[in-house]
Amino acid sequence: MSRPVTLFTIQWGDLPFEEICRLGKQMGYEGLELSAAHLDMKKAAEDPAYVSYVKDTLKKNGLNCWAISNHLAGQCIVDTLPDAYDRRLDGFAPAALAGKPEEIRRWATEEMKYTARAAKAMGVKVVTFFMGSPIWKFWYSFPQTSEETVEAGYQKVKELWSPIMDEFDACGVKLALEVHPTEIAFDYWSTKKLLDVFDRRPTLGINFDPSHLIWQGLDPQMFILDFADRIYHVHVKDAKLNLNGRNGILGSHITFGDQRRGWNFVSPGHGDIDFDNIIRALNQIGYDGPLSIEWEDSGMERVFGGTEACEFTKKINFSPSNVAFDDAIKNK
Repeated sequence: MSRPVTLFTIQWGDLPFEEICRLGKQMGYEGLELSAAHLDMKKAAEDPAYVSYVKDTLKKNGLNCWAISNHLAGQCIVDTLPDAYDRRLDGFAPAALAGKPEEIRRWATEEMKYTARAAKAMGVKVVTFFMGSPIWKFWYSFPQTSEETVEAGYQKVKELWSPIMDEFDACGVKLALEVHPTEIAFDYWSTKKLLDVFDRRPTLGINFDPSHLIWQGLDPQMFILDFADRIYHVHVKDAKLNLNGRNGILGSHITFGDQRRGWNFVSPGHGDIDFDNIIRALNQIGYDGPLSIEWEDSGMERVFGGTEACEFTKKINFSPSNVAFDDAIKNK
């Protein structure tokens, strides 16, 4: 299939850019989904020489780039509001801004606008991201959460993100939100509502990641078919359920990888995701963008896992048929 198999670099952020390029090629990838850990957004937006260096380094290693990511800055846009501020966000922003939510939000807003310009400079049409949520902490309605509170949360997201989307439109770049816990869109109906709140603005689409859906009891294939026109990017990531009567889906505040959790992220092909169904759905909607592996598995050595995941994804990356299987026996 023509869909390129790429590696999302955020989990490899401890490695220098040139090293992850070398390793990505060694593991068999065709490209990288560069995170802000490996692409300086402001520099890429303003310095053509830096962009040339990035592109040349990718090319030297036989790699390409079809999407870039700025998940962490995106999370800071909304989650720094007075009612939503989470001190853990301090680690997502420059150290000098720690404990200053308003300044973090201003930085994050500019960082996302730089990201739009960086994508344009890189010749990339899609940015994957998080956008945060002012109402995530109200997901369980006790004390009771009013409909007015929920609606106000969605409208606040629209208010803060619309100017950023204007910059993306000016640059000809789309935003692909990873539907994910802690985001304003974390399941099927919250995603539909978000798209409706933005009046189905073409700027905003989905970074499809089945690993965040299956443990919630959702069918990932339904996301592809029902939001077909909004699947702007795809993450290949797996999760394995371990609901044995003791383990619950909320995780019990237990670290990822521990077998006492009700589910864990695992290397693609080792979990419960039906990737065959996913590929068939992607073929049906005509998706021909990257299959980007977001590799997370606390129980497996990562170079082994990253290599195996690449091989697995190439194996399942089949094309749709251009003939019906029974064409040869049809009556003339």
